Formats: sequence, structure tokens, C-alpha cells
Amino acid sequence: MLVEKNVPLQPFNTFHIVARAHALARITSEADVRALLADPEWTNEPKFVLGGGSNVVLTGDVKPLVLKVDIGGRRLVDETAKAYIVEAGAGEVWHDFVAWTLQQGWPGLENLALIPGTVGAAPVQNIGAYGVELQDRFESLDAIDLQTGQVFTLNAAQCAFGYRDSVFKHGGTVTSGGQQTLGLKDRVVILRVRFALPKPWKPVLGYADIDKKMAEHQCTQPTPQQLFDWVCAIRRAKLPDPAVVGNAGSFFKNPTVTPEQCADIIARDPKVVHYYLDDGRIKLAAGWLIDSCGWKGKTVGQAGVYEKQALVLVNRGAGTDGLGATGGEVMTLAKAIQTSVYERFGILLEPEPVVL
Repeated sequence: MLVEKNVPLQPFNTFHIVARAHALARITSEADVRALLADPEWTNEPKFVLGGGSNVVLTGDVKPLVLKVDIGGRRLVDETAKAYIVEAGAGEVWHDFVAWTLQQGWPGLENLALIPGTVGAAPVQNIGAYGVELQDRFESLDAIDLQTGQVFTLNAAQCAFGYRDSVFKHGGTVTSGGQQTLGLKDRVVILRVRFALPKPWKPVLGYADIDKKMAEHQCTQPTPQQLFDWVCAIRRAKLPDPAVVGNAGSFFKNPTVTPEQCADIIARDPKVVHYYLDDGRIKLAAGWLIDSCGWKGKTVGQAGVYEKQALVLVNRGAGTDGLGATGGEVMTLAKAIQTSVYERFGILLEPEPVVL
């Protein structure tokens, strides 16, 4: 088990922020984790688990041992009358996995196409887009305890999924659905994730961008491949490619408010973009709130707000010989946006990425 020292992390985070890991180990199997835990030099060292680096802001060099998860593998585990049970290694690229499931004839993940990151990071964030969240297709996962080396399995309830949230983002105790679960932040490495892809398949529709594509193609019942292609086209038109412009996707969560709060905002800003949720609350579009405060296209140092989507913060200087945005500039911009939105709407936006 080779541990590299003083490793540049710019290639391993989609913001392309310049930083270094004091030490980095590539994890390709559970055996690699056990080897680290058996090594006296590393067994008691703090550890930071890194997947695709698409949901992290590095504000300096990383002192904990970085575990770069590169576990591969894709397979059909089981097929029932209700679903295909499909498994992927935590290091698999998420979008490539989604495309592969469609190629095999196992639809269900097409609305989540082109989301950056890895399979193992997907349940941590409970990724979601266009009416589908990971928890809607989740079956179970295997993880390894970073203290004992024991491998265990978690179902959906044990993962305590919430909106862009899970047990893997919290230390201490997590309460979900009336149940208390021990937080697993920095305590485990996710090894494999299994998905239940529904039979029979039905398209998940109802979003304005998808409705536009249906009208454009005069199609009321799209196929899984059509939905996949449309979602990819929509995302490419709205969001910057991290390979070209450094970013971490949507930087803030869409806030939820009570009907009374929403009515108050509508009275002042009738055009506010909002969606009604099943539990009676109302979700507001964070991008609209930020845009309304005049932030689209603005910059702080080399960190900026994307011109086509105010919800995305970008690194305007990525690839310029190390002169790109720092994590500090990104967070200064983020905090200025939070202050602006709070002063106008009384809503504190919550960042999605992990800040390290």
C-alpha cells in the first residue's frame, strides 16, 4: 500500500483550486483500507475521503491523510419482478455509470445524467435533479469502518437521506424519520453502492425544461434514452463543464420556507420562482434569489458567479499557471452572496460543497 507525500490536489477537485495533500493513498479495494489501518504510521491519523472532488472547496493544504477512492466495477446483482438491482464500485464516474445502465437496458437513472462526481459520493450528497433523487433509486451500500476495518451494509433508512443530505455528512447523532443514527462523517469509506431500477419503467416528467424538450420534439412519452439526451443537453446549456471552467456545480441548496414566508416574499417579489412540496412547505429557487440580488457575472478575485446560472460559482483563472481562484476567494464570494440574499429576502442560503 503506497502512500504518496506532498501530492497536488488541483487535478482531484473540479474547482481546480491549487492545494496539496500532505499525504494521499489511492484506495482501490477494501484491502487497501485494511492495510492502512494496520500501518502504525497511518492507523491513528485523521483521514479525509475524496471521491471525484466535485463537491469540495479546498481553502488550504489538506493535513489529514487523503483517501482517494478509486474502487471500480459494475454488475447486475439481481433481477426481481419489480426491479433490476445494479451495483457499482464507489470510484466509478457517476455519469458513465448512468450511461452504462441505459446501454444494458436498465433505465431509471436518466434524470440524474451528467451530474459530476463518483458513485460513492452520490449517496453522501443524496444527489438529485429533474424530479429524481438518489434515495428514490437506492437499494443499499457497503462501507468499511475506518477504525475497525469492518465492512457493513446500510439500507436507505440507515443512510438517513434528506435534501442533499445523509448520515455521511454529519458527526454525532443524526435524527431522521424519528430514528436516531450515529453520524458517519469521516468514519467510513463507501465501497460499493446498489440501485433498484424500477420495472416497469415510467418517465419522471413535470419540470419546465423537460416540458420544453417534449414540445420541441412533439413527444409526450419520451424513451429513457431521449430523457437522458435531453437532460444532458439542458445541463450543458446551463452549466459550465468542470473540465473547462472550474466549478462544483450548484453551490447553494434551494431553501424551503413555510407558505406564510413564501406569501410574504411573493408580496414583495411576485416573480419569485417556487415549487410546492408534498409536506406543505415551498421550495424556492436559490439561483433566482441570487440573480435577483444582481450577482450573476460578478467576481471576487478569480472567483465568479456563472453568467448563465447564478447558482454556480466558478474559478475564472483555472489553468492559468496556478493563478486561479483560491478557496478563500470562493468562500468570500459565497458569504457575500449569503449576506445579500439574507438582507433582501430574510433567507440564509446553505452551501452544498464541503469546505476543507
